Amino acid sequence: MQLAPWPIRRSSSYERSAMFAYRGKTALVTGASSGIGEALARALARRGMQLILVARSKEKLVTLAEEFADRYRTRAEVIAIDLGRDGSARQVYEETERLGMPVDMLVNNAGFSNYGHFEDVPLDRDHQQMMVDVAALVDLTHAFVPGMLERGAGVVVNVASIVSFWPLPYQSVYGASKAFILSFSQALAVEYQGRGIQVLALCPGSTATSFFVVSDAHILSERSSLLGRMRSPEQVALTAIKALEQGKVVAVDGVPNALLTRIQRFVPPLLLARATAKTIRPRDRRFVIQPERAKSP
Repeated sequence: MQLAPWPIRRSSSYERSAMFAYRGKTALVTGASSGIGEALARALARRGMQLILVARSKEKLVTLAEEFADRYRTRAEVIAIDLGRDGSARQVYEETERLGMPVDMLVNNAGFSNYGHFEDVPLDRDHQQMMVDVAALVDLTHAFVPGMLERGAGVVVNVASIVSFWPLPYQSVYGASKAFILSFSQALAVEYQGRGIQVLALCPGSTATSFFVVSDAHILSERSSLLGRMRSPEQVALTAIKALEQGKVVAVDGVPNALLTRIQRFVPPLLLARATAKTIRPRDRRFVIQPERAKSP
């Protein structure tokens, strides 16, 4: 399925790399202060896009914005906000209006995961997780898609995961939220085909972000062996850029991860869930809090 947001004649590799007319357009990236979000923002800034960086950590965002302005000579603005709060998406939209920066590309990257036995995870933590991982993503898409339709062009990138393809025990809400994102993205891609908006579901696997730093060491090593060698945020960002330029709807980062997601075509989801559970089952009944709300696969 080819869905090009800014149509342009494809006659050479150079023109294909420029088909999105990045320069002078504006991208809003959530969860931009570190990891995949930061790598995506940097990749877009390098291609001449203006950036609106959204996350909770204002200090980190300001540092990035100054770097982008200095290194890439592009405008970068900061919106420090907790997307887990009601009404946060509306606030983000209103701030972009105040800045006079219509959003041409929305990158819904913000998210975090709780880890532990479901009954041990506090209800407010799971509720907050759903607010950030699902509600904010949908709300932001609602906020910015109408403007894209009016202008006849736009891109929505939703960061899902390879665990979008099967249930994830001990991170059940996280896995379900990523399955939602994948389904949501595919549905919108079909809806907006031929209407100027491209929708991409980006599905990374194990990525070298701070998620693993705050988890038990055995989870890091065991999960790495299950989901393959860790990829860098920069590799994930490049996968996203290539997928956009190829008009893809779903992009799985890394060949081993792509092969792993195809297993679910032949193996019942519950069997995959049981295999995953054996690998990442907690060794005690301790609920692991993710203080930085960093991303997992």
